[in-house]
Amino acid sequence: MKILIFGPKARYDLYLPEFVRDLPVELVFSGTHQSTLQAAEENPDAEVIFADAITPVGREIMDKLPQLKLIHSEGVAFNAIDVAAARERGVFVCNNKGCNAMSVAEHTVMLMLMALRRGVTGHAAVKAGEQIQFKERFMVSNSPELGEQTVGIIGLGDIGTATARLLRPFGCQLYYYSAHRRPPETETELGITYLPLKELAARCDILSLHCAVNEETTHMVNETLLSCVKPWAILVNTARGQLTDNQAVRRALMEGTLGGIAIDTFDPEPTPANHPLVDLPPEIADRAVYSPHLGGITGGVFRRAHRNMWSSVRLLLEGQKPKFIVNGL
Repeated sequence: MKILIFGPKARYDLYLPEFVRDLPVELVFSGTHQSTLQAAEENPDAEVIFADAITPVGREIMDKLPQLKLIHSEGVAFNAIDVAAARERGVFVCNNKGCNAMSVAEHTVMLMLMALRRGVTGHAAVKAGEQIQFKERFMVSNSPELGEQTVGIIGLGDIGTATARLLRPFGCQLYYYSAHRRPPETETELGITYLPLKELAARCDILSLHCAVNEETTHMVNETLLSCVKPWAILVNTARGQLTDNQAVRRALMEGTLGGIAIDTFDPEPTPANHPLVDLPPEIADRAVYSPHLGGITGGVFRRAHRNMWSSVRLLLEGQKPKFIVNGL
């Protein structure tokens, strides 16, 4: 079975499960010298595609692969894959549901703390020899503790749930919005209360995004929603950049109707230096904390993800359906 991989060979070598060595598979990596479409054209007998979560896999690639049986996202997200085209062709589309939940939840809490404690600007002040000056300013900033914050989790899937579990020991008051309300026993276990989205936005000090991207959630953080938030509220995004209207968030920061942002995921990626949420005026730049889409990047995440992916290949070889199918086949 030939497997076409849209991703770096070094990563696949590092996280290759031991059992793969016994599978009758041939691995072909799409090189930097060729497009993914060219790689498909040169390997028409490929039966499986492994692709990182942001590499597009459209119908034009599928058309080049008549024997294709499976497209597996290396991540949890699969919005870069044309799932409808795959379904039309009887091709399974799978993701790595839940494999990065704890890693992203940890990263989310880190960003919350960095935003509240001005971690980035404090680091810069120490490097510049201005430790005491920064400390003096910070002591009169009335900076809150995380446990004093009311946190709104938008999207209570695997990652949102893991985030709620990490936040509960801090003492935060927790609310959530999700397209489907969770059972009462789940809400009780997590110590979390459901609110409609606009009411949650108006009540919470921190808004944390954990939604998948779809037609309903694209630009859900827009001018209308931001008009509801407290002027000191912090927006945290470790989900997907497409959830936010960049210009609306920038305006809210500029006008002082949003207190700060802590962002791990951007739209677009790669993120240019003149991105509207990055290229901020000096007077508000210290209200932003960034990380380069690292929330789900740990060794543990990749080991779990690659084990899932190769387990799906093994199931196909055994004539069985893979796990974590997202296109309804």
